[in-house]
Amino acid sequence: MTEPLPPMPEDWRRALAIVAHPDDLEYGCASAVARWTAEGREVAYLLVTRGEAGIDTVEPAKAGPLREREQRASAAVVGVSEVEFLDHEDGIIEYGVRLRRDLAAAIRRHRPELVITLHFGDTWGGRYWNTPDHKAVGRAVLDAAADAGNRWIFPGDGPEPWNGVRWVAVAGADEPTHAVDVGDTLEQGVRSLLEHRAYIEALTDEDPEAYCRSFLEGVTRQAAERFDGRPAVTFRLFER
Repeated sequence: MTEPLPPMPEDWRRALAIVAHPDDLEYGCASAVARWTAEGREVAYLLVTRGEAGIDTVEPAKAGPLREREQRASAAVVGVSEVEFLDHEDGIIEYGVRLRRDLAAAIRRHRPELVITLHFGDTWGGRYWNTPDHKAVGRAVLDAAADAGNRWIFPGDGPEPWNGVRWVAVAGADEPTHAVDVGDTLEQGVRSLLEHRAYIEALTDEDPEAYCRSFLEGVTRQAAERFDGRPAVTFRLFER
């Protein structure tokens, strides 16, 4: 697909980003978050797990606190101070009522107009199989955005119902519909991803900074082909 992508809506003040693991938002989306917070918008992060099963050389009891610290530092780089963790078990998140309830309660607490999550299709670009955690969380986010506004679903869980979610934006989607110009904030995105140093050093033998820069410059450059030549982060936008 080569059709130009329109910019994301900008008539909102509060967003909640919900993903499965520390680092999920930093593989591209954080540069957009940096732009939004610089414009004075409020963005909070909700992590369904602490990523405790994500580093093969570090046991979960140690990896969880380590990755939580890395995520908080990473969020701070792009102007996000509110970071919550739900403590579902990394690697075996189950789509179902419990997950929907937890996410709906979080949406009722934060009362966002925009909810952000990560690509939950079966594959990345038809080549790489997506993880069960990403698939479970992304699907549950879409459902919870509706659950949060229905007073008869999960009554008593969290504050009063919130039916103010106007969009759910899926980062990294194979078929994006919108984009955000990150020409001025790409460097923050690189530094934000680099805060996940322990994870990255276990993932690759490449220099961490070179790895982060190469990855993010690559994806934003590819998106620029459909966004007037401007480095961009893309989303698939679902309206409600």
